Amino acid sequence: MADPLGPHGADHAGEGRTSRRESRRGVKVKVLVAAHKPYRMPADGIYLPIQVGRSGASTDIGIKGDDTGENISAKNPNYCELTAAYWAWKNLTADYIGLAHYRRHFVGSHGFGDPWGRVLTGDAARALLSQSDVILPKKRRYIIESVYSHYIHAHHRAGIDAAIATIRKHHPDYAPACAEVLKRNWAHMFNMFIMKWELFDAYCAWLFDVLFRVEQELDMSSYSSFEARVLGRLSELLLDVWIERNGIVYKEVPVAFMEPQNWLRKGGSFVLRRFGVIHGAEPR
Repeated sequence: MADPLGPHGADHAGEGRTSRRESRRGVKVKVLVAAHKPYRMPADGIYLPIQVGRSGASTDIGIKGDDTGENISAKNPNYCELTAAYWAWKNLTADYIGLAHYRRHFVGSHGFGDPWGRVLTGDAARALLSQSDVILPKKRRYIIESVYSHYIHAHHRAGIDAAIATIRKHHPDYAPACAEVLKRNWAHMFNMFIMKWELFDAYCAWLFDVLFRVEQELDMSSYSSFEARVLGRLSELLLDVWIERNGIVYKEVPVAFMEPQNWLRKGGSFVLRRFGVIHGAEPR
């Protein structure tokens, strides 16, 4: 049978692939890397290091800060890396916006050895985003707990209960999704994502409306610096609520920790929290 593409079919197919690659390269992707201290950063041009909480920092670490333009930099002790997301929402323009952490990055594959060689590249991100409008981390699964019970065993329950009440009162159409997410035994953690601008805009509008209301309901005056990060932690769960409510299709990508993790210690802390021996935990 004759080749339906003709004698030069393979060459034409190759030209098509090249054209698609060049088209993807024209898509502007910016992934903010939240940091509060000097640290190695990915070399790929899609990554934008940003110093979070710079308005209250004693040191300028030499990268872009979250304290320019319209910002909530001063709220960083409570909002964590979300001050970078808010800054991007109000001051940045791109086709896709993402958020990562100086110690955690999306990677192209699981593996061992130096994780820096596996950090997701711009070309790989654009290829994934040509198939889905949102990239999320692989799910974290809890064996003996729901998302809600895990939260209240690790943190003050006032935060999550205030978020539930706020959603029921001000965003009641999200209440069923909230209930569904909190009874699951898995979640997309770390406040990491890459998403199409239009979705990022809608997500931030909803997320910060919820969090600003929750902030008004909480008395954090007695919280330790660890527990004061409550609004940043709540957003890890609220992302799944927003995804569930809006039926967002997403791609999951592995995440690598850029520093060694003491999994035995983390596992021990989890068990002690579960049975009420300790409350809270060391920062991830």
